[in-house]
Amino acid sequence: MAEPERILRIRTVLNRTGLSRSALYRKVSDGSFPRQVKLGEHSAGWHESAINQWIADPEAYGRNYASKDTEKKDAALTQQMLQHSR
Repeated sequence: MAEPERILRIRTVLNRTGLSRSALYRKVSDGSFPRQVKLGEHSAGWHESAINQWIADPEAYGRNYASKDTEKKDAALTQQMLQHSR
């Protein structure tokens, strides 16, 4: 059985990628890094699979993974995860 998708918080993402906080948010805004998903009013995180894809090939992320289809899949996955956590 496949591992369930995990949500990583900012500290973990920074440690795994080696980016600074400002570099991470700059990359998010220019589309070269995965967008965070909102978990609550004051919390957000990143899909582990998206971070793994970025780590595997940071230069290609913006070209290959940051499409509208990926964003729709991320949104659907986030909704499923939130429903299962209740």
